[in-house]
Amino acid sequence: MTQTYTPIANVTSAGQTDLGALFHSGAQARPQQVAITDGPRQLTYQQLDLRSNQLANAFLASGLESQQRVAILAGNCAEYFEVELGAAKAGLIVAALNWRLAKRELQHCIDLVSPKLLIVSAALAESLAELDLGDMQTIVLGQQYEAFLGAGAQSYPDKRIDPENGLVILYTSGTTGLPKGALISHRAMIARGLSFVSELNMAHNDHFIAWAPMFHMVSTDQGLAILLRGGTVHMVDGYQADKMIALLERYPMRWLVMVPGMVTEFVEALRQHHTTLQPLGMIGAMADLIPREHIALATVALNAPFLNTFGATETGLVPATGSLIPIGEIPTSLSKRQSAFCDVRLVDPDDNEVAVGEPGEVAISGPTLFSGYWDNDKVNVSDFRGGRFHMGDVLRRNPDGTLDYVDRVKYMIKSGGENIYPAEIEQVIEADERVETAVVVRKEDERWGEVPVLLVVANTDTVTAKELMELCERDLSRYKRPREIHFISDEDLPRSTTGKIQRHILEQRIG
Repeated sequence: MTQTYTPIANVTSAGQTDLGALFHSGAQARPQQVAITDGPRQLTYQQLDLRSNQLANAFLASGLESQQRVAILAGNCAEYFEVELGAAKAGLIVAALNWRLAKRELQHCIDLVSPKLLIVSAALAESLAELDLGDMQTIVLGQQYEAFLGAGAQSYPDKRIDPENGLVILYTSGTTGLPKGALISHRAMIARGLSFVSELNMAHNDHFIAWAPMFHMVSTDQGLAILLRGGTVHMVDGYQADKMIALLERYPMRWLVMVPGMVTEFVEALRQHHTTLQPLGMIGAMADLIPREHIALATVALNAPFLNTFGATETGLVPATGSLIPIGEIPTSLSKRQSAFCDVRLVDPDDNEVAVGEPGEVAISGPTLFSGYWDNDKVNVSDFRGGRFHMGDVLRRNPDGTLDYVDRVKYMIKSGGENIYPAEIEQVIEADERVETAVVVRKEDERWGEVPVLLVVANTDTVTAKELMELCERDLSRYKRPREIHFISDEDLPRSTTGKIQRHILEQRIG
């Protein structure tokens, strides 16, 4: 006789937990360990636990109910983690608003998730006067925030929270349209932390500089991971080389986040300081977007290899995170190693897996995945078809199992029946040290349907279109070569508020 086993409810419940509970339990194990520094201010784990308890109880006392939204509009500060942990313990969702957005975009982000309460820094409070907040309660960081928090009891709320409940909404901005709200659950955030410390071999007492904006994935994901792990998060409000270098002089750490646009400036700042840094395990992120000679300069300056990542707000760093570019090496390949704890498949437009060596869209499943875009069923149905999240990114699997980034699906140019991915052309052009930025867009063509057009920002006036075309003739198939080459200034590249080049605007310009 076949027997089956169905666990009772208490057994199932015991196998689940939430981020607030994990932090509270961990804080009891290391009460005097420093959890957060914010300039001269320090919070121990005990202090952060008690303050986030108070905030959680204050949220609940104000009438907020499970899964309602608390928005925060602020720079990087210790209070940001207090809000996230307090919301986690109260069963609420934090909507992390991007203070760089224009009025129209910010209003959209608020209206999209309908928060009941908004916490704002004093520096940004005046900007709220231009927005329609309705009857939303607003609390300004400083005395008003401290009074609100202080009214809450210090006892741990001890609510049982479904790990599939939402924890944070991070807004993603594409090259077109208004931002979408990516909902990240307790389950996903815990899994991201586990994957992060596992893939990067993070020590339990590590240090992390949260300088990238908290409204983006890196500082929120990795900051919470460090706090669950028992390390120390050092808050820096945006890219400030002097403050970051001062922390690197004092604390050893496994990873320093470096993103495109700051690498050469940070290396120069290091040279001016003539300093000795504490041991550093690795630097970087998003190597595909950084000139390769700059990668080599940065690794030498910081005496650390470069982390060659591929991830997204929707997935965390997970899909392909662990590949390192050695110190001093100008990489000829940016192949990435697939991470553990995720199921990565590369598929064609019909969702069939492609062969090794063929480009395919990433379709991923795993515990780090977000829970969909807030109030956007149409996109969710499309992007989660077949029970996998389709990232919109095209990769190619090599015979050795590594992965090469190809491009975004929506950027693909269909020319005479052939698929052309702009990034393949851009990488060839940007390998020339005289080129600062290369952007390939599509242009309608009577014969071929679409053809690639190359726009170049050069850092010297010595490079010519003929020389760049010769590079393409050497390294690209004939059908991939651009039909036109135009030189433009960096100021003429239209960018979104997150710095992404808006290709659709460039396509309109070239007609």
